[in-house]
Amino acid sequence: MSPTAHTQPPGSRASEAVAPIPVDIPVALGDAFAWYTPGQLPRGVLLCGTFGFEQGCAYRSWRELAALIAGAGCPTLRFDYPGQGDARDPDGPEIPAALDAIRAGIAFLRERAGVDEIAVVGLRLGATLAALSQEGDPGPGIDRLVMLSPFATGKAYRREMAMQSRLLDVMPDRTPMPQEPDALMVGSFVLGPQTLADLGRLDLMAPARAPARRILLLGPKVDSLAERYRALGSAVETGPFPDLTQLVSDPLFSRTPVETFAVVRDFAVAGADGAGAAGTRAAAGAVAPAPGRLTDAAWSEEVSRFGPGLVGILCRPAAAWSGDTVLVVNSGRNPRAGHGRQTTRLARRLAAAGIASFRFDLRGIGDSPDRPDGSLPLYAADSVAEVTAAIDHLAALGHTPGVVLGNCSGAYQAFQALAQDTRLRAALLVNLYCFDLKPGTDVETMVRDTFRHSQGYLARARQGRFWRRILSGEIGLTRIAAALLRDGRARLDRWTTRMPWRTLQRASVAGRVARIRRRGARICMVYSADDLGIPTVRAHFGASDDRIGRRLGYPVTILPGTDHNLSRQADQDRILALLERVVRDARPAAGEPAPARPSRSPRGLALRLSRSG
Repeated sequence: MSPTAHTQPPGSRASEAVAPIPVDIPVALGDAFAWYTPGQLPRGVLLCGTFGFEQGCAYRSWRELAALIAGAGCPTLRFDYPGQGDARDPDGPEIPAALDAIRAGIAFLRERAGVDEIAVVGLRLGATLAALSQEGDPGPGIDRLVMLSPFATGKAYRREMAMQSRLLDVMPDRTPMPQEPDALMVGSFVLGPQTLADLGRLDLMAPARAPARRILLLGPKVDSLAERYRALGSAVETGPFPDLTQLVSDPLFSRTPVETFAVVRDFAVAGADGAGAAGTRAAAGAVAPAPGRLTDAAWSEEVSRFGPGLVGILCRPAAAWSGDTVLVVNSGRNPRAGHGRQTTRLARRLAAAGIASFRFDLRGIGDSPDRPDGSLPLYAADSVAEVTAAIDHLAALGHTPGVVLGNCSGAYQAFQALAQDTRLRAALLVNLYCFDLKPGTDVETMVRDTFRHSQGYLARARQGRFWRRILSGEIGLTRIAAALLRDGRARLDRWTTRMPWRTLQRASVAGRVARIRRRGARICMVYSADDLGIPTVRAHFGASDDRIGRRLGYPVTILPGTDHNLSRQADQDRILALLERVVRDARPAAGEPAPARPSRSPRGLALRLSRSG
């Protein structure tokens, strides 16, 4: 492959649609959690993602890359580093644990998948770590290495993440989030003092041995690194990575770089049908991996597949189970581990308190299949059926959930589920923006214009930089007018929501909440101060905190001095304490029969799709 081959004309392999996702198998690699897809070719491919916020953005696309490579016949393994995603926390420092996980992945492919050759694909910091994982390793090493926009040094990574932090981790007034001493928060992921120190020692120019025989470097500023590897004896090809930003900078609207991934696939599998002396091998030659189960002193976790191909993880207490189970719904497009890995940590803390939990991916998120129309899952009315499928699945396992938890768009789905499924006894709704959406709402436009800014256009009009962006053409007047019109309609909708002709509607929010309360269920709502959803609650239930508390079952909790994502540990502790209280309150009385699965008709469901809110 020549450097110019990276830009291919329409109709070439680079323009093909992403292949259907093969069935992959969850496995454990020590502290790491991984997904393995078998294949017939004798070359295994290991995918080393990047860290934290960037990997959260890229997670869905990274899974599609694994499917693309596995579809060509290569056994493929992708994984979460210790301390990331669904993996266990490492016993020691994070960076050495990540290097050990890479080496464990290579060993898995050689020993358990039975391959003769290894190709490794690394993204950003994952590319840096993949190259350094071979330093001092006397083994056969890596045959092919793809490095996607690697950091030449860990210091370069630290500098870029510090810049990202100032943009990502901000308070509602857009001031920077306070940082812990000697640590760095990036998109709610925290790089601690030891991790920052270990990053400072990473240098791709330092090793005296090339990390692989054949290397593909894609991205800017890779020429010096390419020359270094050539000097060490590697065959190196370089090319651009024009769609990097769309992959790693926005968790809501991340897009798969189809053409670049096709180039990666072609390099990773080239000549694999004749790799080593074995050539194409029989699938039976591989050793079946152990189930994807992780355990610790306080918890045990296992992957479930259920419903329309959905994926979730049931976290059980290692000691006595109280009988309680919490169901957690995705926030935005964050995989089931949650923004900043909050959901994984919360699940394990609940298990330590004797409470089970189930975190799962709606269609279009994480490891679950795409939505049939390819649309975003945010605020999708039909996604409630997937929450119901999770409840059915847990009920079959003897873990019928009493409480459902959701943040932002996840809170929207949690409310819909509570209103429709009588098996749920309570919901904890964090930063709920709205109870319903009008039919035909352009969700992507709403999210871009509303959630991307904590201040509306009228508030920002008092800022000089806002007018400079208008005069420079960065913000168009048409866009502003459309946003103001939408805001005005939303305000009018809120002002009229408690008018008699609205509250008497069977499907009104107030009516549904009243029915929820009549069956004994309750709603606990939590907001970060100045969150955009607070006016919606007051519009539906009044300005009196006592009145709101009586109608919902709990008073609304406002957390001052925090961001929309509740990034601070102290705020996450508050959520855990509130959730434990809601779980206790939702426990059925002694001798009370378990509620049956509610029956639904299309008409009954339609009545619940309110036009208010």
